[in-house]
Amino acid sequence: MASTSPFGRVVSAMVTPMRETGAVDLDAAQELATWLADQGHDGLVINGTTGESPTTTDREKADLVRAVLDAVGDRVKVTAGVGTNVTEHTVELARQAELTGAHGLLVVTPYYNKPPQAGIIAHFRAVTEASQLPVLVYDIPGRSGVPLTEETLLTLGDMPGIAGVKDAKGNYWEAAKVMAATDLLWYSGDDAANLMHFANGAHGIVGVSSQVAPRWFAAFVEAAVAGDFTRARELHRAVIPIIDAVMNRTQGAIAAKAGLVHLGKIPTDHVRLPLIPATDGVTRELADALDRLGEAPA
Repeated sequence: MASTSPFGRVVSAMVTPMRETGAVDLDAAQELATWLADQGHDGLVINGTTGESPTTTDREKADLVRAVLDAVGDRVKVTAGVGTNVTEHTVELARQAELTGAHGLLVVTPYYNKPPQAGIIAHFRAVTEASQLPVLVYDIPGRSGVPLTEETLLTLGDMPGIAGVKDAKGNYWEAAKVMAATDLLWYSGDDAANLMHFANGAHGIVGVSSQVAPRWFAAFVEAAVAGDFTRARELHRAVIPIIDAVMNRTQGAIAAKAGLVHLGKIPTDHVRLPLIPATDGVTRELADALDRLGEAPA
């Protein structure tokens, strides 16, 4: 299942562990990253939305990337989330991530502003001109408010420095056409859609649920890459309760932290406002689902 991708193939958008005081816990981040690498991850996104990037400072972001690189940078591709809705700030974060040693950049479509497609293209061009790191474009209109059109994706596919797409839009026909016309590496950015994306030709996943059941998701990707879709379908269906509990009951970072606390992989489920910890009901549902699933696929 070797991947030549600059981002890896089995990738989680890792949570940012925090102490009860709200301070970022770099030691816990290193321990979590090490565990995920041991469980089959070959890539991690640090400072993505699941890493609570809207509420961490630029200094904290740099410290997190550096800490994870020190822990697993020799065996895992570390991609830094740098996307904001201010192009100048995104460029600053891209330069910072490169200086810190990140292997790649995750850049989300500018959110809330609702820029025209030409503005989005100019935004990505500014990032690629500011950094030599490969860029993973994040298309998530449910949060950004603006989907990338097929024409924009084709334009980005011809842009030096743009290496892939994290697809949380789910237009599979459009994705098929863009993959057929470009060399962009396609990543499922929607845990529930992993099977469909691989059937469509995806290279990998950037998951949220994957960090609480990493062996299961690694086994799924291995089966899908090998073309064993009977096995991939079985594994995908096995983690339905996990995906439901993490992605469909509350915000992903909230649920993922609750699951990781249950597994003993991070010390607290602290999140920064406006996020709040998981309710008892969500925590119980996720704990029950994890206990039934077990640590390793059969």
